[in-house]
Amino acid sequence: MLALAGTSLDKVHGSGTFEEFNSKLRAVSNQVTDQIFKYWSQNKHLDVEMKLDAARTDDKPPFNTGWIFRTRIDNRRHRADTSFDDRSSGFVWFFSFLVWFNQLKQTYGKNLIILLDEPGLSLHARAQNDLLRYINEQLRPYYQVIYTTHSPFMINADDLLSARTVEDVVKKEKQKDGEIVEHLLGTKVSTDVLSTDPDTVSPLQRVLDYEITQTLFVGKHTLLVEGPSDLLYLKWFSRQLEKAGKPGLDYRWVICSVRGIDRIPGFVSLFRGNNLHIAAVVDVQAGHKQKIDHVRKSLEDKHLLTLDNYTGQTEADIEDVLGRDFYVALVNKTFELRGKEQVPAAKPADAPERVVKEVQAHFGILSPRHPEFNHEQPAEWLFQGEDDGAKLPGFEDALERMKKLIGDLNALMP
Repeated sequence: MLALAGTSLDKVHGSGTFEEFNSKLRAVSNQVTDQIFKYWSQNKHLDVEMKLDAARTDDKPPFNTGWIFRTRIDNRRHRADTSFDDRSSGFVWFFSFLVWFNQLKQTYGKNLIILLDEPGLSLHARAQNDLLRYINEQLRPYYQVIYTTHSPFMINADDLLSARTVEDVVKKEKQKDGEIVEHLLGTKVSTDVLSTDPDTVSPLQRVLDYEITQTLFVGKHTLLVEGPSDLLYLKWFSRQLEKAGKPGLDYRWVICSVRGIDRIPGFVSLFRGNNLHIAAVVDVQAGHKQKIDHVRKSLEDKHLLTLDNYTGQTEADIEDVLGRDFYVALVNKTFELRGKEQVPAAKPADAPERVVKEVQAHFGILSPRHPEFNHEQPAEWLFQGEDDGAKLPGFEDALERMKKLIGDLNALMP
């Protein structure tokens, strides 16, 4: 453990003054803390403290004579410390493995093959994920690593082809009396991750189940929008940009509609523990300043994009980013409005700033035979009509504004 901090027992114990001695122990404690808790994410309020004290006569042998080197775990949140042995078996194993392997690495360098049997057995799901991260970042780039597991959390969902199934090969033989006798032929290690044996393939199924449910609505990079129409417009304009030979929305973004700005902070709080990269695109309306500030505080810096920045308006929806010319033409086409029924090409002097509000007011004076305005329908018509929308007036201006929005979203990607 002292080697992990780049020192030795002789160097620490050989300090000539208390200050020098205490300084060296503190340096050791800090270095071990930094290296251990880089990969132990369950509790960020712990510190490792090393102590070298004279033995106490009433302690159990052999700790009642000479000098005793101790490891204590200090909990800053509860302002208490505990003996290393009093920590959970999972923490003790994780800590010990990292220290032990560091010693092996210093002794043998890269001349190692690492074989581990059920390494995550005493760890819960998140701790197993920490161990897998340590293996992928610190071991795999330099060593051949083979480990056995029954746990789905110890399988890398992004690299399933690195998994091997291990199963007994059994030959079934039917006797004359109808009885089935099984003959064990041996054990087979296979690259076939789609094994037919349910027990063998179970961990692989579980990790796939987990990954699928995690990415139905969210992904490693999740873009939150207020409604389905925002999602459809982003998808359609991304496609048009790609057809024009320009970058579309980065494919790694998983767009999730949360149905309202009020739900974004709750969503971020719910999924924060999954270490997701989250951004949001929101409308700007009068009276929403406090809500927008609340959302901004819940996200990383610059990860909230407000649509007023793409329109030159004080209030703006995604439809304002498309521009009034394009959106009015889109509404008239979607609802098949004719003649005087159409939303006028020129904006009335008393019309609201937001084009959606203007269109809603226009539908309010149409005859009862017309349906009520639904702002999701134009987005659906555009998305389903393939390239029909590219023929509408104002398309080029709309594409340019959406290009800016999509470019800003892509710039947030690692």
